[in-house]
Amino acid sequence: GLAGGGTDAPPITYLVATEEYNGTGWSAGGDMNTAHSVHGQCGTQTAALAAGGAVSATSPKNTVNSEEYNGSTWTEGNNMGTERNQCGGAGTQTAGLIAGGQTEPGGKEDATEEYDGSSWSEQNDLSTARSAAATFGIQTAAVHAGGEGPPTVATVEEYDGTNWTSGTNLPAARQTQSAFGT
Repeated sequence: GLAGGGTDAPPITYLVATEEYNGTGWSAGGDMNTAHSVHGQCGTQTAALAAGGAVSATSPKNTVNSEEYNGSTWTEGNNMGTERNQCGGAGTQTAGLIAGGQTEPGGKEDATEEYDGSSWSEQNDLSTARSAAATFGIQTAAVHAGGEGPPTVATVEEYDGTNWTSGTNLPAARQTQSAFGT
């Protein structure tokens, strides 16, 4: 497993730290280039992708930055087309997907972008703009579930690599939950 970036307790400080999990314990990995939180992530411990996120605690600012992790160091990737935080990530480092998110000051985003390992391309938008949704799967078979519209929703959409279609709603509206799997 891999965890990168985030914030600590007040006063909020944005972090660059990366932690790797080997099944029994955590160890420090290479630091991210940019301190940020609530970014979309996908991939594996030795081939990860982080994109978007918030980069400032005092004046919320979204980013379009992306970074790639090779198991020891992060390197700058190309920028996404849409600034956002609280976006969902799915797929791999060379076939990644970022969907939805929050724009400043508090707007919701429906944009979907695919990453091919070197560049981002705009794809068909989500049907419902929202942030803080659980996103999982691969670039050609992803799920974007729940999130904040406002209000918090139970909406589920499925992505086939081209279009988003309605899926079976969550049993209850929720946001900021974790997700994994295919």
